[in-house]
Amino acid sequence: MADVSEFRGVRYNPATVQYMADVICPPYDVISPQEQQALYDRNPNNMVRLEFGLDMQGDNERNNKYLRARSQFNQWLKERSMLQDTVPNYYVHEHNFEIGENKKRRLELFAAVKLEPWEKKVIYPHEFTMAKAKADRLELMKACTANFSPVFGLYEDPGGRINQLIVNRVKSTPTYSFQRGDTHRFWMVNEPEFVQRVSHFLITKHIYIADGHHRYETSLAYQDYRRQLDPHGTGNEAYNYVMMALISFSDPGLVILPIHRLVRGIPADTLQNVKQELSKYFEIIETGSGDVSSNHPGNIRIYGLEPGQMLGLTLLPGIRVNDFLDNKHSEAYGKLDVSAVQHIICEKVLGLPAGDTDNLAYSPSGEAACKLVDSGQFQFSVLLDPVPSMTIKAIADANDRMPRKSTFFYPKLPTGLVIHRLDGEI
Repeated sequence: MADVSEFRGVRYNPATVQYMADVICPPYDVISPQEQQALYDRNPNNMVRLEFGLDMQGDNERNNKYLRARSQFNQWLKERSMLQDTVPNYYVHEHNFEIGENKKRRLELFAAVKLEPWEKKVIYPHEFTMAKAKADRLELMKACTANFSPVFGLYEDPGGRINQLIVNRVKSTPTYSFQRGDTHRFWMVNEPEFVQRVSHFLITKHIYIADGHHRYETSLAYQDYRRQLDPHGTGNEAYNYVMMALISFSDPGLVILPIHRLVRGIPADTLQNVKQELSKYFEIIETGSGDVSSNHPGNIRIYGLEPGQMLGLTLLPGIRVNDFLDNKHSEAYGKLDVSAVQHIICEKVLGLPAGDTDNLAYSPSGEAACKLVDSGQFQFSVLLDPVPSMTIKAIADANDRMPRKSTFFYPKLPTGLVIHRLDGEI
């Protein structure tokens, strides 16, 4: 089962970096070019300079964003803007946020988790990944020998034992707290009883990747790279572990949003027949309303195929998604709405292959997706309901994966709370 350990994290030095809100950043994959520049401008110590550096004109093998990140990281350590903790710790992050009119609190345990290949069925994925993102992250890890951004992992805690330990711990004064939109509180935890009980409990558990599949698979690739350089390692080297933020499936602050599809570039003759083609596979309910906030019928909704109108779609009796697939998938996969969207709507009706980035875009906000259609940037949007957390677990347990861009865990974990160095031992 999962080997979960404390680690000697690298953190911003509060004596020199007084406003944590100015130096954290989102993970690289949700940072737009505009936000990237804004983060650079916000503070010279902002984490974006390590996590997602700017490309510069004239970049080459000797001068590029990965090497600049290494230089910056080393400089911050040298000038003591960042310090490595002297003893191993678990780290606890309390993330208070709002979604709609609801206030939420999510509790995360930052730990070093031993890397295991998927086939060992200790760590479970639930989505497919893309090679380009992994190549980028691997170059950064080779240059900096560190995990800057945590993998988001889920574990089962049906009796709430770990959650209660964490809840009791966060009653104390935090190591630091700050606010930038959301409110963050952060603790270093190394009391022997807490460490022993957490480690003992988690060693009986599987871990399910919620967010950060690219980072996990990159860590596996980096582990192979380091083992080739050091074939006589002991197994306790830090590069055999990856930093994770672990969250219970039952945490009331666990929020999973759907990822809606935005469609463009469909030829006019194809577009005018889309509704007729859809009727071969779906019952179509004309709602007469384009209000995305309403409770429209249908598991899947399409907005803008007819101007300002929302259509509700439900699979016709006898239509099975798995019948449209050449490769074998689980029954759980075939019951996903996002699978029907990918394989029937996108591939069968629209002729758009998996991974298409020219004609497909994505948004976790249904309202934003519909506005982009109204603005004329896209022809129509395909809206989905959230995937329940236990469905994610069922897909993973079936040794299967969802289509890409199926889930959006909200809010994203901030980058910069703590860093896991990959030199030395755990």
